Order: sequence, then C-alpha cells, then structure tokens
Amino acid sequence: MEIKNFVGLASDHAAFPLKQFVKKYLDEKGIKYHDYGTYTEESCNYATFGHALANAIEAGECYPGIAMCGSGEGISMTLNKHQQIRAGLVWRPEIAHLIREHNNANVIVFPGRFISEEVCRQCLDEFFATEFAGGRHQQRIDDIPVK
Repeated sequence: MEIKNFVGLASDHAAFPLKQFVKKYLDEKGIKYHDYGTYTEESCNYATFGHALANAIEAGECYPGIAMCGSGEGISMTLNKHQQIRAGLVWRPEIAHLIREHNNANVIVFPGRFISEEVCRQCLDEFFATEFAGGRHQQRIDDIPVK
C-alpha cells in the first residue's frame, strides 16, 4: 500500500489508549501521521473525529486512515456514511488482509476495548502489506455508493 502524504488517525475516548499505541507503531515504522482527535480520555463523540478523518481522506490530505472507538462500530458507521470511504472493522490479521485485497479499504478500524496491542500490530502489518486485487472486486466496490 502506498501512503499518500501521511496516515490519518481518529478515535474516541474509549480507544484513546490504543491510538497512543498506534502512534508508537507508526513512529517505529517511520510512517508520518496526523491525529484528527480526540486528544484525551475525556468522554467525547466518536462521530466528530470520524467525520474529520473521512473529510481529510476525501480531500486528498491523507491516505489511508486508522480509526478506533470502544467497539469500533460507531466510528465505522460514521466513516462509511462518506461516499468515498471504505472503512473495515478488524480484529484479526486475516480480516485486515481481506479488507485491503477484496474491498480496497482506505480506513482500518479497531475495537479499542476488545483488541490487544499485539493483535493490533499484526493487523496493521497485514493492512499495510496487502494490495488491492482489483478484477471482479472492483465491480463490487463500484456498486457500493448510493446512486
């Protein structure tokens, strides 16, 4: 996967500790990133930060994105309201592989309360290493947007 400009990050308060781990991971890999929030563990609205990340990806500021909230579901729903976003919820490396290979996901989403740092690392490694297969999968992606 080619990173464009930098990776975008977003989380709510529940996943803030995991996001701090993701930043450390990216620093270790020498990957630039921008954090679209939240910046503390104070209770907040995941949608605020999910929309900020989605807007940045759609504007071409960053690619790909990494997002997380407590369950991963709320921020996934928020991200996927945007027509150009394909956010996939991941909790195993095999799923990280498939959301890239088959769905050309541009955001990987983690359930912050339910995933270990080690599994998160494995999923990120797989996500960044996997290319989109194209072919029949492109037609399926073309059919996703509401027309």
